[in-house]
Amino acid sequence: MDKIDYDLCIIGGGINGVGVARDAAGRGLSVLLLEAKDLAQGTSSASTKLIHGGLRYLEFFEFKLVRESLQEREKLLAIAPHIISPMEFVLPHNAQQRPFWMIRLGLFLYDHLARRQRLSGSRGVNLKASALGVPLADYYTRGFVYSDCWVDDARLVVLNAMDAAEKGARILTRSPCTKIEPQSDHWVVHYKGQGDQKERCIRASMVVNAAGPWVRKVLEDSGLDSEVKPVPRVRLVKGSHIIIPRAYTGGQSYVLQQPDGRIVFVIPYERDYTLIGTTEEDFEGDLYDPRISEEELQYLCAAYSAHFEADITRDDVLWTYSGVRPLFDDGESENRAVSRDFYLYEHLESHAPMISVFGGKLTTYRVLAEQVMGRLLNLDNRYAPPWTTDALLPGGDIPQSDFDAFVRRQRERYSWLTADLLRRYARSYGTRMERFLEGAKGFEDLGVDFGGGLYEAEVVYLIRYEWAREAQDILWRRSKLGVHVGDETVSALEKALPGLKKKVLA
Repeated sequence: MDKIDYDLCIIGGGINGVGVARDAAGRGLSVLLLEAKDLAQGTSSASTKLIHGGLRYLEFFEFKLVRESLQEREKLLAIAPHIISPMEFVLPHNAQQRPFWMIRLGLFLYDHLARRQRLSGSRGVNLKASALGVPLADYYTRGFVYSDCWVDDARLVVLNAMDAAEKGARILTRSPCTKIEPQSDHWVVHYKGQGDQKERCIRASMVVNAAGPWVRKVLEDSGLDSEVKPVPRVRLVKGSHIIIPRAYTGGQSYVLQQPDGRIVFVIPYERDYTLIGTTEEDFEGDLYDPRISEEELQYLCAAYSAHFEADITRDDVLWTYSGVRPLFDDGESENRAVSRDFYLYEHLESHAPMISVFGGKLTTYRVLAEQVMGRLLNLDNRYAPPWTTDALLPGGDIPQSDFDAFVRRQRERYSWLTADLLRRYARSYGTRMERFLEGAKGFEDLGVDFGGGLYEAEVVYLIRYEWAREAQDILWRRSKLGVHVGDETVSALEKALPGLKKKVLA
């Protein structure tokens, strides 16, 4: 047998890929993860930023998916209390959409399909007598309130990658896989190396194809999909979001029922803004550059205007972003009816194990990874058993998971930081903020001030520990500073990065 370089090679640095890498590394496997661009550069940074059970999936009788998602919601909140937080959702009732009894029944199931420990149950609300109804149009007099969670989606990806690396996994970004070849008892994986883009190859005992929207392309480029050996189809569905100036006070979100049966979320975003999404539109085109269509933009503006006192138009939209969901194509005609559950396809024609991941959602990434490893190892007692259920993600070791108490303690320790900056550090890094703040007595100890609350010490940390290489990595995925800073900050950061990378990565 040829020398094996890794027990497991994972293709794809989105949430599913890094979740599998973390799980596998923690069980004692040698792991290589290959990502063609940056971590979370695709679908995993273009979500609605929610960890949720999927209330609307009950309408399609997906009780298993909802129950599993509700269970994971509690687990993820416990292991990452810095980047995940509870959020109230207000659902105004419209009798012309779903009847009152149907929503009440759905919320009863939502409350009871899985055990709740940290989140409040649902309740009815008189919107005329509550501050929650103030932003809404006069038409809405009653509704419901329930709880789910907000998450910094891209940071969830990065923290899983960090934990995998700290447990021994090798994470290679900007290293696209070009081909995988089955051998008698292993796989040969070809890829282009970061920087020089020279062709390289490794041998792995097992492979997981978690390339998201590119899952079939990986197989097609490798000759692993044919009429003789067909693999499942993937439905590419674009979801777009718009960002407007902050539309109302309070930390609550709103769930808007649409005439076509879909729902649209309206969510407080980055302190100064409101996020509205998402859409569901079939996608064809460059998977690295999905963009909102005029129809989607008008759809989201109309959804908001139909429910809120103040109308919005495309002129109110400050930014947009779009992502492509790689849904397992189950043959349903409507995009909204296609299951968000994942499907694990085992390539049984090869003697060496390989699984391709189709579909899935942010909330269920951990259990997906656990199931992937269960199938690959098949009770192989050479490796550790499942372990991720309550294992904290980096920075999540906050006493009693009390984020506000943690912020107060950090305020005492770093009294010289502004309140907004300290809270951003705490929310983004949790206890890992100590790694670039330790010993600092004032802003002068944080190095170059790039503007907008971005300092050299944080940038160095992101390069050293979080695979940040370009300004976009730092401003839009490791943080959301891109919505706040001006061109001067972007220019100063881009100018400084080559020297900082050379210094840190030497």
